[in-house]
Amino acid sequence: MNRSAGSGGEMEVDSNKQEIFQRTKNAVLVNGVVLNGPITDSKAGEKFVEDACKIIMEEVIQKAADVTEKVCEWQPPEKLKKLLDLEMRETGEPHQRLLQLCQDIIRYSVKTNHPRFFNQLYAGIDYYSLVARFITEALNPSVYTYEVSPVFLLVEEAVLKRMIEFIGWKEGDGIFNPGGSVSNMYAMNLARYKYCPDIKERGLSGLPRLVLFTSEECHYSMNKAASFLGIGTQNVYFITTDERGKMIPEELEKEVQRARKEGAAPFLVCATAGTTVLGAFDPLDKIADICERHGLWLHVDASWGGSALMSRKHRKLLHGINRADSVAWNPHKMLMAGIQCCALLVKDNSDLLKKCYSAKASYLFQQDKFYDVSYDTGDKSIQCSRRPDAFKFWMTWKALGTTGLEERVNRALALARYLVDEIKKREGFQLLLEPEYANICFWYIPSSLRKMKEGPEFWEKLHQVAPVIKERMMKKGSMMLGYQPHRGKVNFFRQVVISPQVSREDMDFLLDEIDLLGRDL
Repeated sequence: MNRSAGSGGEMEVDSNKQEIFQRTKNAVLVNGVVLNGPITDSKAGEKFVEDACKIIMEEVIQKAADVTEKVCEWQPPEKLKKLLDLEMRETGEPHQRLLQLCQDIIRYSVKTNHPRFFNQLYAGIDYYSLVARFITEALNPSVYTYEVSPVFLLVEEAVLKRMIEFIGWKEGDGIFNPGGSVSNMYAMNLARYKYCPDIKERGLSGLPRLVLFTSEECHYSMNKAASFLGIGTQNVYFITTDERGKMIPEELEKEVQRARKEGAAPFLVCATAGTTVLGAFDPLDKIADICERHGLWLHVDASWGGSALMSRKHRKLLHGINRADSVAWNPHKMLMAGIQCCALLVKDNSDLLKKCYSAKASYLFQQDKFYDVSYDTGDKSIQCSRRPDAFKFWMTWKALGTTGLEERVNRALALARYLVDEIKKREGFQLLLEPEYANICFWYIPSSLRKMKEGPEFWEKLHQVAPVIKERMMKKGSMMLGYQPHRGKVNFFRQVVISPQVSREDMDFLLDEIDLLGRDL
């Protein structure tokens, strides 16, 4: 038996030698390079992928819901540079060294899938979306034509159709973009194109002074988009909001009239459904009335709050969104589709997106292809290469169903309500306002300040509390929670509930930990 096995091994070696000899024999020299077959060692590459996947499984996925793990292992930048060995060298490094680097990268990265990561408007791990990302990373597709991305173009079409239905439109169009900021920019440019189609060819010269309106609480991407598109930040009129952060419709009406008297040309109103800090929802119905009266495009930035549409209990927050001309909605936030997964949806059946953005590249969008070229949707985008982001959301939706996504929203908002009730019970914690979504904004007041009168000295000292607690929690690695000053209010914490891995006990821990870290201040 041994002899037979040995003979088989010798035959395999001989076969390899013959293959190498054949390659050498058939080698061709071109520009000083010997062309004799592939230079990549596929077997070694496959083994590296296999070993790296084990590390990802053990160090990321299996530890994702473990609250005993650290959220982060904080290191200052200069020290972290040394720990990671960031230098790229002339020669490649062995696989064992690369696998160690993989472990180091995971170790020192923030664990955004940890149940106690509350720092941003995304969190947690969705296993189905994660598998979808593995698939797309392995296939490396680009979503512009049906011939190179048939599956993912059909997936995107199906997902957009369902999202349009949830907004309440009978028909529409859309595209997935690399971020809500880009979706807002698309919408601004689309509204301008609708107002003056000649701008695509003739440019800005000869146009009136175009102005747009948005709330004081809008996302900063509105200013960036106005700057990028040549509209100018001075032509963004910020509308006063009420104490809850909602745009005041009467103030919008006044500003539209003022702009017209100044000789400007209003073309767009951007409302917000779920502001970044306070989680406020603008009164969309009343804003839509004003837009209709003045012939203005209504865009709703629902990047954060759009997912409430999935919930029959909470979709009333977005009442009137069906009257919008365009909507930005990010499933990678509340619905956890994985960064990034962001859709711009447009209430249009005239191919406005394509008319606005198409460049008709003849090497991609040939009109005499052998299939229906209406599926070559890439010309609706300002990008050429584009990731199949809709697939992540599709996989999650297929796995959970609409009822599962609704449950996810309902549970997150129920946990938010639980935390609010606990804050009200605890000494030293004070809400800024009653939340209507998953943003809970509050101060922690150390015992040293609890009997102090609320004057300038009190607010100055309270302003210093949140940054110290944040530093302590990050160096300890126990959790991550954001803070900020806002509209004249001193630093306060903003807690956001998203992940289904978060439990009621995590809410209790959050308040206990803040008190533990800040009681000596």
